[in-house]
Amino acid sequence: MTQPPNQPPHGGFGAPQDQPPQGGGFGAPPPPAQPPAAPPQPPAAPPQQPQPGYGYPQQPGPYGAPPVPGAPGPYGAPGPYGYPQQPQQPQHPGPYGAAPQPGFGGGYPQQPYPGMPGTPPGAPAPGSRTKPALLIGAAVAALLVIGGTVYAVAGGGDDDGKKKAVAQQSDDPKPSASASATPSPSSGGGDDPENFNEGRKPGEAKVLWYKSAPDAPGSGADAPGLWVTGSTVVKAAYKQVFAFGAGDGKAAWGPIAFPQKICAVTPQKSADGKVVVAYESGPGDSAKCNQLQQIDLTTGKKGWSGEVADGELFDSALNVELTVSGKTLMVARSQSGTAYDIDSGKKLYDKKKYGSACFPDAYAGGTGRLIQVASCGAGTSTEHDEIQELDPATGKARWTQKVKKGWKVSRTYSVDPLVVYLTNQDKKAWNISAFAKDGKFRSQVTVDEKFAPRCGWAILERDLQGCQGVAVDGDTLYLPTDSTSSANEIVAIGLADGKAKWRAKSPADEPMSPVKVEGGKLIAYVQPSYDTGGQVVSIPVGGSSHKAAKLLQNPSGTAEIEDTFYDSVLDWSGGRFFISSGRLNGNDDAKEKLIMAFGN
Repeated sequence: MTQPPNQPPHGGFGAPQDQPPQGGGFGAPPPPAQPPAAPPQPPAAPPQQPQPGYGYPQQPGPYGAPPVPGAPGPYGAPGPYGYPQQPQQPQHPGPYGAAPQPGFGGGYPQQPYPGMPGTPPGAPAPGSRTKPALLIGAAVAALLVIGGTVYAVAGGGDDDGKKKAVAQQSDDPKPSASASATPSPSSGGGDDPENFNEGRKPGEAKVLWYKSAPDAPGSGADAPGLWVTGSTVVKAAYKQVFAFGAGDGKAAWGPIAFPQKICAVTPQKSADGKVVVAYESGPGDSAKCNQLQQIDLTTGKKGWSGEVADGELFDSALNVELTVSGKTLMVARSQSGTAYDIDSGKKLYDKKKYGSACFPDAYAGGTGRLIQVASCGAGTSTEHDEIQELDPATGKARWTQKVKKGWKVSRTYSVDPLVVYLTNQDKKAWNISAFAKDGKFRSQVTVDEKFAPRCGWAILERDLQGCQGVAVDGDTLYLPTDSTSSANEIVAIGLADGKAKWRAKSPADEPMSPVKVEGGKLIAYVQPSYDTGGQVVSIPVGGSSHKAAKLLQNPSGTAEIEDTFYDSVLDWSGGRFFISSGRLNGNDDAKEKLIMAFGN
């Protein structure tokens, strides 16, 4: 981790000219209804593979590959086993214009370095204490996707910039039954057919309900998102969206089936409980992630649907990212974004190239704020990133913050307040910076520590909001320290100065990570061990004592199952803990669980 220089960055402020709002959107009359196509038959299941452990696969370091022993670290000196030593003074500047602070150093969060592949979906966690696994099919599938991108850039496909958005209101507003060959999740509910609650020890929580994962291809499938709204828990998996009662796991509505694989979702829901799901345009490797469907989480009714048009040359909808801010849905292509009214599907505006070759390519939203990150001057001596806050309703820039050359905005740990994680490939350095409401640089984290929030695998996009295991509340950032096999700490960091306020140690000999801040307390999850279930704990954020107090002790009988939730998505709501898979392994013999709910 490094310090910023003593002078401010050049050209750090000034809003660019924005594109005027355009009409259209997802409000056209509906064409005749077409039944969902039956999915292709999955390939034969590969030999059974052992599962990755502990539900928290550790990602590679920020440089995309393990450090080379003896290679220079970010501070100019090699450390033991190739890791950088912690110097007394930094040796590289950071991306912003604050004065250096003594004693600044630190390690790196375990995230893939931008532009380099991290741990692919389906790969095991390095150092996992369960048996290692290597799901080669997932990695091959990822390479095929990359190959499809190369083909599109080389002139294949239909990236001609002339394609118009075609959308319609769904014909049947009622939840659609599964029309594919993929069965719905089974098991669970109040009868506990697998007897997970049998033999619970005193003080252990109950398994309230659970659902088995739907069938998925042998190469695996995405299961993104987890939305808890009122008494309903909603989960996407492969080609379906399921809704369960939060207390009993009974079907609340649906499931809603899609003709092709789900490839993106809005991580947030709108204020009135709407989300948007993107699914692929066809079954092949060249299919685009450009089909949108709005869903009401409360009723399960399908709203508007539509197709994301390609942008100009090299601006494809092969992959899209979806972000919600207020009533605005932002759809990010590779070099532009289009905003829609999430309730009606009406197009609000486009965000395209601006200024000196600045191309918007990533967004983060929430609490009425919309953050845009653009790549500017690629391949030139002035190449740099720019951060803007946009008015969600109009797309006009409220402020612009220029990032120094060489630094890349990789993640947003929070939108309000804005906290971003940056990396510098040349200097092999990282930086966590906070910004004031007006976009001015506020502080950078100066804690001499290695942090390990859980961040997803991003190779074709930045995925600004792809991190879990980090929380922000008011003026405090909560980050877990790095640990793959033993107790760690959560560090509370003041955003006013970037310094540590306090530390809380995991109450068990297992790593602990933040989930959310609720009622003046930090809710955290402690990973299970071989024979002990995970824990949900609360940590007071005020006062002088920050000792973790146990809220739930998951039963030891499900400890092994907790380990199998790959790329897990967590939530704590109404005194219940929900853990779900972020990706399905596709192994028919694994009896994989999609989601489990725990409570007292």
